[in-house]
Amino acid sequence: MMHKLLMITFTLCISSNSVTAEVDPWKESHRMEQVFQYDSAINVLKNISSNNELVNLRRGWLNYLKGSHSKSIEHYKKAIKSNNLSLDARLGIILPLLEQQRWREAASNANKVLNVAPWNYYAHVRLMQTEEALKEWEKLFKHSDEVHQRYPSDATVLVYMARASHKLGNKKQAKDLYNKVIELIPGHFESNSYIK
Repeated sequence: MMHKLLMITFTLCISSNSVTAEVDPWKESHRMEQVFQYDSAINVLKNISSNNELVNLRRGWLNYLKGSHSKSIEHYKKAIKSNNLSLDARLGIILPLLEQQRWREAASNANKVLNVAPWNYYAHVRLMQTEEALKEWEKLFKHSDEVHQRYPSDATVLVYMARASHKLGNKKQAKDLYNKVIELIPGHFESNSYIK
């Protein structure tokens, strides 16, 4: 009886070790991201070639999440180098560039996406962020108005348009735009504060 128990225990130990040894690095990386363990999510991918485009996209994203913006940019640049047509990499690199307040570089990458995909929502919104940061109010108003026509139910675009209207001195128009935002998101803090 004792011999059988030892054999079963031994077999279970071997089985659990082989399961541990065969952990899928991609699944594990995503699992670690979900629990905000970004270093672990990056490290589990260490045995995959650094020339792998998807690994560089993933490392770029995870480094962005953990606040390592220079490393994030480095990985997104590697992804762009391996596939210059990658919209994912260009959209991704904009995020850490925005965090580092490298507005012109962020705008350049957003425009490269828009040259290929003219109405890509994320590229437009990230470009609007740069226009706001650079205080290009007329440009921001015109841009957000054009995007609003394509995405009429999007509150984010309306907020950019309202901010630009306010900065251009058109308070009534800004108020009307913020009221539209409230129609879409009744509890929108910025819009409600402006209206009051």
